[in-house]
Amino acid sequence: MSLPEVHLIGGTRPEAVKLAPVVLAMREAGLLTPVLVASGQHPTMVSQALVAFGLEPDVTLAVERGTGTQAELLTEMIRQLDELWAQRTPAAVIVQGDTTTSLAGALAAFWRRIPVVHLEAGLRSGDLESPFPEEGNRRLVAQVASLHLAPTPLAAMNLLDENIDTTDVLITGNTVVDATLAVAGRRMPYETPALAARAESENRLVVVTAHRRESWGAPLDRILAAVRELVERYDDIDVVLPSHPNPAVRAQVEAGLGGVERVTVTDPLPYPDLSRLLSEAYLVLTDSGGIQEEAPSFGVPALVLREVTERVESLHAGCAKLVGSNPELIVKEAALLLDSRVRRDAMTAGGNPYGDGLAAGRTAQATAHLLGLAEAPAPMPAFESTAAVTYGASF
Repeated sequence: MSLPEVHLIGGTRPEAVKLAPVVLAMREAGLLTPVLVASGQHPTMVSQALVAFGLEPDVTLAVERGTGTQAELLTEMIRQLDELWAQRTPAAVIVQGDTTTSLAGALAAFWRRIPVVHLEAGLRSGDLESPFPEEGNRRLVAQVASLHLAPTPLAAMNLLDENIDTTDVLITGNTVVDATLAVAGRRMPYETPALAARAESENRLVVVTAHRRESWGAPLDRILAAVRELVERYDDIDVVLPSHPNPAVRAQVEAGLGGVERVTVTDPLPYPDLSRLLSEAYLVLTDSGGIQEEAPSFGVPALVLREVTERVESLHAGCAKLVGSNPELIVKEAALLLDSRVRRDAMTAGGNPYGDGLAAGRTAQATAHLLGLAEAPAPMPAFESTAAVTYGASF
């Protein structure tokens, strides 16, 4: 007898990375048949990310994009998902996070009365404009989901504050922690030649990412200026900046940092390269939500290049600090950590508030429980930070 199918919808590289451990956990449990559906939002990047886990999409939607607008993308994905599920109806659909793919998958499933499982549910910045449109997307998905898998207690509380029934919420941890620990643990050689060459350096590594749309333009120029100043001030650091694939953004990065000694600008990195890079970093400057979640697993503090973040758990735990795009503040906070290894290590002494590496198993079991095939899993144990006492100390 065939097992019930659960369709996992991913359209971006972060979604692929966070869904991959769930697919593997479902296969191991043997209660459900996971079906990976690539939505067509970023098909090449999804396939590349899945390679690191020995996976590939089971279904890939051929989304035609003419105008490039969010409205066009959303409606085309909904149309194709609806056609897929009219012929191949899953027992449940898992959407991840807050992308346009997540919203399309949730709405298409809801309209066909297919239970929606929201992985990484409950993140809130409290500001519909930041991040845009992600804050709106995740709030909308919450309205139609049957099961809300929150990565942290704070995310769960956000859902309860929105009158989501407590029986529909489970704290699982974030599956990105499962993914990055597994991939980095293999210590695979760098695929990117520039990183392979840099691997011989004895300098401290600073990783910089500025991918979010709100960082483009003037904010990115300020961030790049801060990076230049740090490189000039510290002759024992190397900077690696994986650039956004958008040609205009790449041109802006090259204009700001091209030719600067000890700065390596790369194309978007394969996931194994990014995981290994994070594991070797001394410090991260980032506007990426995923990297805020991954870096603490390797004891690497993050300076967050945003004015607000929905990943406030890292702020509370002390492993991240908001600096926005103010170059003076970026340089000041980075210098404090570059000048004191003790201060740097104190930021992440409490561990990672986002997960214990077991989130994928909880997700697989919770989905099976939703379908009446397993007992409900226990939630992730409460995180207790020990960093708060030492984080503010002066050294």
